[in-house]
Amino acid sequence: MTLSHTMRAVEISEPGGPQVLRPAILPVPVPGHGQIVIRVAYAGVNRPDALQRAGLYAPPANASPLPGLEASGTVVELGPNVTRWSIGDKVTALLPGGGYAEYVTTHEAHALPIPAGMDLRAAACLPETCFTVWSNVVMRGGLTAGERFLVHGGASGIGTTAIQIARALGARVFTTAGSDDKARTCEALGAERAFNYKTEDWAAAIKAEGGANLILDMVGGPYLPRNIRTLADDGRLVQIAFLQGPKVELNFAEVMMRRLTITGSTLRPQSDAAKARIAREVETHVWPMIAAGHFAPVIDSEYPLDLAADAHTRLEGSGHTGKFVLKVEA
Repeated sequence: MTLSHTMRAVEISEPGGPQVLRPAILPVPVPGHGQIVIRVAYAGVNRPDALQRAGLYAPPANASPLPGLEASGTVVELGPNVTRWSIGDKVTALLPGGGYAEYVTTHEAHALPIPAGMDLRAAACLPETCFTVWSNVVMRGGLTAGERFLVHGGASGIGTTAIQIARALGARVFTTAGSDDKARTCEALGAERAFNYKTEDWAAAIKAEGGANLILDMVGGPYLPRNIRTLADDGRLVQIAFLQGPKVELNFAEVMMRRLTITGSTLRPQSDAAKARIAREVETHVWPMIAAGHFAPVIDSEYPLDLAADAHTRLEGSGHTGKFVLKVEA
């Protein structure tokens, strides 16, 4: 298949607010060893994109400087030694960057088939959150059936994904959210109890239940000591972001005396092999949840590619529930 030499994209003109996202015409990327080129139908919008735009989250070496960590579309070109995919296959994929464009490259092992019965729009919302949730909640955090699981930011893309996956695993799910309406939405998704963190003492309520066996947190800052106090003995805290800062005073004697585990990860800098392992786990365990009707992405809004700045503005306003997508393919 002969591709165009140029493509529409949205680039970061300089570090700053949403207004620095600018439409551009750029060369179509060329696949390297083990890579595929995807003609993008939809791209997911995630908080790491906003951090990159602000100059706070640099892409890995050799990654596209364009934002965009997930996309769905059609395989249109194969690099050397690609074995799983063929031209014309429909995929959804985790990306090292570059999703805000008509074409993007990624490692073939980081692409997955579109789940049966799901359209490309919904499929574009899966990789970043599913890879993040599964790798941190299950592979790193070890969540099992019957455990008490707390996820902060339950109305976010990560939160809505974590609630549904943890519920499907048989955990008791608790979450925090920024309004009563968001809290009720989280409960409709499977949370046993959702707390409006502006008006309710979530830490005391969960301690009354016996404490959390596992907490997934992206807030950081003042939440860190509260999380430690909220954990049950032998509990685990998994940190995936620090929206309120990474530094805080913490009493580690409590960690030692109650045998607590503090860990965390970020997805983008991990090796191709590590991401391939997560992809296999997600396809094996999460895709059947989708097929069984236990999990579906929650989509807040759709924007055309050229209005990516508007998507970032809404994302950072924190009034949304679930994920955002950019419609790329006309």
